[in-house]
Amino acid sequence: MAVEFILIPGRTSRQGTSLNEGKYTATYQEEINTLRMNPDDMQQMQISAGDQVRMWNDFGEVTVPCISGKDELPQGLLFISYGDKSSQLMPGETHGTGMPDSKGLDVFVEKV
Repeated sequence: MAVEFILIPGRTSRQGTSLNEGKYTATYQEEINTLRMNPDDMQQMQISAGDQVRMWNDFGEVTVPCISGKDELPQGLLFISYGDKSSQLMPGETHGTGMPDSKGLDVFVEKV
């Protein structure tokens, strides 16, 4: 069953430090391709750490592993580092800024 969430893509310190080693390193790829979810949301959806989830909206669809965002992430809110996966869920309109809307994206999630 799909559940609606708000996705907040962003940058992490781990993403930044692993970028120094290269975008194609395992650490960097893991960071930009892993979804973080509140542990209570994970439990309600019967998702265990490492399970694959499908996430989609009107702009795209991705399948990624999910891990706990611990208590830093409120229920109903998801986080993924900026990268290919998060970009597939962003609208194309940049409003003249060169950067599409990237915060507060409405998405649906279901366990694969």
